[in-house]
Amino acid sequence: MNDGPANEAKGDARHAARLGAVQALYQMEMSGNGAEEVAQEFAEHRFSELPVPPDGDFFHAIVNGVPKHQVEIDRAIAGALSEKWKLERVDSILRAILRCGVFEFVARCDVPAKVVIDEYVAVSGAFFGGDEPGFVNAALDTIARRKRAPEFGLPVPEGELEF
Repeated sequence: MNDGPANEAKGDARHAARLGAVQALYQMEMSGNGAEEVAQEFAEHRFSELPVPPDGDFFHAIVNGVPKHQVEIDRAIAGALSEKWKLERVDSILRAILRCGVFEFVARCDVPAKVVIDEYVAVSGAFFGGDEPGFVNAALDTIARRKRAPEFGLPVPEGELEF
């Protein structure tokens, strides 16, 4: 259901914020720079490169929230990977995508889990042309069913922590 141009513009702005947040997290990991420094650089220089102006508040919430909760986020991601895979083996862009998605599952309950999954599958498609979007879909779906079990008609797993 589309509530018109205003809702579509909000969705486009949030999609742009997600795309920017993934790029910012990647840059933070590669450069070692902090969230505030990278977020400011993006706001001043990189937002103009995006096709749609991003929702700045949403962008900042993700970029600042992921590092604050990275231990819990990474634990959730590692739990969704097969035993043969370690988080360190996952491509750095894919790690950034998954971290953003998991952050939204636990800190942005205003966004339905299926929307989060769809959005980050689309974001992964902007970076990869192979099997990676399917990997993102599978991993985020697994995590969403634990973190947002009631949205899927499932019981809340025992010991599931929120931040």
